[in-house]
Amino acid sequence: MEHASSEGTADYVVVGAGSAGCVVAARLSEGGASVVLLEAGPKDWNPFIHIPAGVLYILRNGWVNWRYESEPEQGTAGRAITWPRGKVLGGSSSINGMLYVRGQAADFDGWAQRGCRGWSFADVLPHFKASECYMNGGDPEYRGGEGPLKVRDYDTVLPLTHRFVRAAQEAGHPFSPDLNAGRQEGVGYSQMTRVGRRRGSTAQTYLAGVRNRSTLRIVTEAIATGLILDGKRCTGVRFRQGGTERTVEARREVIVCGGAVNSPHLLNVSGIGDPEHLKSIGVEVRHGAPGVGRNLHDHYVVRVAHRVRGETSINQLARGWRLMREIARYATAGNGALTFGITSAQVFTRSREGIAAPDIQLLFTPASYSAEKVGFLDEEPGMAVAVCPVRPRSRGTILATSPDPLTPPAIRPNYLSDDDDVRVLEAGIRQTRAIYAAPSLAEISAGEKSPGPSAALDRDAVRQVARETGNTLYHPVGTCRMGEDPDAVVDSRLRVRGMAGLRVIDASVMPEITSGNTNAPTIMIAEKGAAMIREDAA
Repeated sequence: MEHASSEGTADYVVVGAGSAGCVVAARLSEGGASVVLLEAGPKDWNPFIHIPAGVLYILRNGWVNWRYESEPEQGTAGRAITWPRGKVLGGSSSINGMLYVRGQAADFDGWAQRGCRGWSFADVLPHFKASECYMNGGDPEYRGGEGPLKVRDYDTVLPLTHRFVRAAQEAGHPFSPDLNAGRQEGVGYSQMTRVGRRRGSTAQTYLAGVRNRSTLRIVTEAIATGLILDGKRCTGVRFRQGGTERTVEARREVIVCGGAVNSPHLLNVSGIGDPEHLKSIGVEVRHGAPGVGRNLHDHYVVRVAHRVRGETSINQLARGWRLMREIARYATAGNGALTFGITSAQVFTRSREGIAAPDIQLLFTPASYSAEKVGFLDEEPGMAVAVCPVRPRSRGTILATSPDPLTPPAIRPNYLSDDDDVRVLEAGIRQTRAIYAAPSLAEISAGEKSPGPSAALDRDAVRQVARETGNTLYHPVGTCRMGEDPDAVVDSRLRVRGMAGLRVIDASVMPEITSGNTNAPTIMIAEKGAAMIREDAA
């Protein structure tokens, strides 16, 4: 390996060009500050990134995916769960299901009540609106029309999805014309981040058109190996590119945007974390921060799938002459099945009476998946609902295991360790089966494929099914928790507590996970974080 070389100096160095990093780099550089944006992966040239239906292939592609795995645990019956995270310009927004879900107002009010000053729903709503351009109009009180992120309804909706929406209403769930405006409860059609026929990652929205901006330098295939610390101040970043160790210095700040896995890992290998843990793995302690890598939580789901008869599902559209037809539709009209994301409709509902807000998300897909091969469709036509407790109580850790920055951290989600998560899953499966039994779906269902019609619904049975068949929705958060208490990693302005010149801005700062998919809230955090940096600099 060659000796270290300097890549110069910038006002800001942003580590990670993912859902948050692209936003932060774009917003800071448009204000006239110089920015270096480091990304461990390549440019987003792979065509499967940009075709929305290519998501299943991209999730398995090691060229653009860190392909992490969780540690085998009791909560997953000893299984190691695959954790895809984006390793490419756009990060996980380049490989996700493109679902746009903001969460509930109560999520952010809860952050404020926990001591995160300036993070109530009223505080964050302007940043949601600034980030998006909702192509289908919507209530201007809630929706933005001029932001970089293009959000739209599905152009093509299969009859199977319409049936699900009707069946949910037949089962008692009210229809919501916009699950991202006002009250998040009921059944509604999904919205997605898409630019025309192409995926709308943050690389293709925030960075599109500004990649040649004189104040912005993007460095790809640059793996961050450590933060450069001068006492209690961060002054730059070490990174490895093409076998060469390089450095880049920050005149003002380093902003870590690596996500819930890579941000705590980079802090750990740089000597920032729980002193006892760092000593145990041979890392010199530079700054004690016991909360680094703690408070990990994620959305863990059980899928209830049915066979389909007399109706078309994606399983058929993905093969043979139907696939050729869909390719032609995509190429000529820019619509059809190749523009689909993962989920076409959703229900937000409550596990029991008396709770303040929905705690279950039911995500409908007009397709069913192989139990043997992750990410592959069944041969037979099918449909599936992912049952998701949106406010899980189980907590885990992501901690470095070695001083070597290229050694992956240990991911221990501790799924299902809190019995309340099992209770909510049980309620969600019951409600899902009630939707399947409603007339609009019952008439085209050929029976429950999984977990199977004979599967009981008592608490112990649900726990066993969840352990043996459950999976993640790829929404890890919380490992650099925001707050004003001593155990928080960053303060309410996302500055690493006790350090100067260093912030973390990504999903890892969430004190509690939002009620739904986490990409839209992560982009909001980046918008607000960049605004705070500019305020502080001024």
